[in-house]
Amino acid sequence: MFLRNPRRLLAAPAVLCVLCLGLSAPAPALAQARASAPSDPVLERLVREALESRPELSQARSLVRAAEERVPQVGRLPDPILTLGIQNDGFKEIQIGTMETSWWQVMLTQPLPWPGKLGFRADAAALEAKGAEASLERVRLSVEADVRRAYLDLLLARDRLQLLSRLEALWTQSAGLAKTRYEVGDGPQSDLLRAQLELTRLRQRRWSLEAEERTRVQELNRLRSHALEEPIATTLSLRELPDPPLPGLEEARADAESRSPELAAARFGRQASERQLDLARRERYPDFAVTAGVMPRGQLEPMWLVSVGITLPVYGRQSHGVEEGLARERATADGEEAVRQLLRLRVQERQVLLAALLPVVQLYRSGLLVQSEATVASTTAQYRVGRVTFASVLEALAGYLADVDGFLQAISETQRVAIAQREVSLQAAGGGGGALGGGGIPGAGAVAVPAGGAAPGAAQTAEQGAAPMSRM
Repeated sequence: MFLRNPRRLLAAPAVLCVLCLGLSAPAPALAQARASAPSDPVLERLVREALESRPELSQARSLVRAAEERVPQVGRLPDPILTLGIQNDGFKEIQIGTMETSWWQVMLTQPLPWPGKLGFRADAAALEAKGAEASLERVRLSVEADVRRAYLDLLLARDRLQLLSRLEALWTQSAGLAKTRYEVGDGPQSDLLRAQLELTRLRQRRWSLEAEERTRVQELNRLRSHALEEPIATTLSLRELPDPPLPGLEEARADAESRSPELAAARFGRQASERQLDLARRERYPDFAVTAGVMPRGQLEPMWLVSVGITLPVYGRQSHGVEEGLARERATADGEEAVRQLLRLRVQERQVLLAALLPVVQLYRSGLLVQSEATVASTTAQYRVGRVTFASVLEALAGYLADVDGFLQAISETQRVAIAQREVSLQAAGGGGGALGGGGIPGAGAVAVPAGGAAPGAAQTAEQGAAPMSRM
């Protein structure tokens, strides 16, 4: 927000006509509701460039490839063992061909796991690879959401700069009029001093907003791997963004559960643990090893060998492996349920926020801004005929300007909730404060009207320091 007190007022009486002219132009655009989204090629290009260039995505793709390459490794037979040797009688000379117990030896041994073990290992590895694909999808969704949020922040900063520019122009004119009235003795010097003070404060806030704008440009350029200071032109403002739809709770929940990478990864993890448990149970059965060999004996008849080896599961490791598998299966099932519950909570939180924010935005468009502008016009007309004090007009004007900035904040917060919906985020819902209740306004004046409504002419001077800028 721009100010701690959004009801501080402008200072120069003769500036009323200029102010009304300055406010009349944008009102129809602010009051008009937009049902469909205008295309934004800038945003789509930024998203596309980020998805093509982010190293996090390349890293996640490599991890998926690594997980996929593991599947054929664990699903195939172990490599055979080739054994070469010689058996000889005595140490004085080679007796092959002369002694029956002397020969060359060539043997090949092939390990054979119990049927089903290789299939369970391959199934578990394939499910882990699918979990890696879910992680890749999470990175993709997060990169896109980061771009959309940074772009939204950029639009908000630029819209506030435009609002600040309008305010600076009005304050410059009001300072000139205040100086003229003071020189002719028709106005107090305090009006001129307050106008000059507000111009100085506006310059300070402009520096903060320009720094915010540069930061958002740099963030977008980082996301798309471009030079940080490369300019980014925008074609839309926050006011032109459509209101996001508010789906039914069950529809939103079903959509989130079908697209959530975390839930998919948890589901694949549980299924992989089930295959691992099946494998642990199958480990109770022995593995085999088939050996075939030939023993040439020179001039004597060659010998040959065929044998079968079998493992003996006699030390009880397999029963502990089954218990481990059962514990891991329960853990992954509980983890999946925990993710599902958290996802449903986030969906419902965003539904509640959208249900609260959308009427606020619609109220700004269809009622608040229109009524605020009408109040400014009516109060100004009554001031011209001497029915109200200048403080009343300035209060109405400051309220209108605060409503414009509150409108921008409400749109920004609504769009953030929609981005989180699209991202299927598990982060807590909510954002910057003040979205539901409006916000401050840059340079909203230097005269404060007492709370509770004072009688005409009872306005009091309340010089306040410039409040720090904060973004939503």
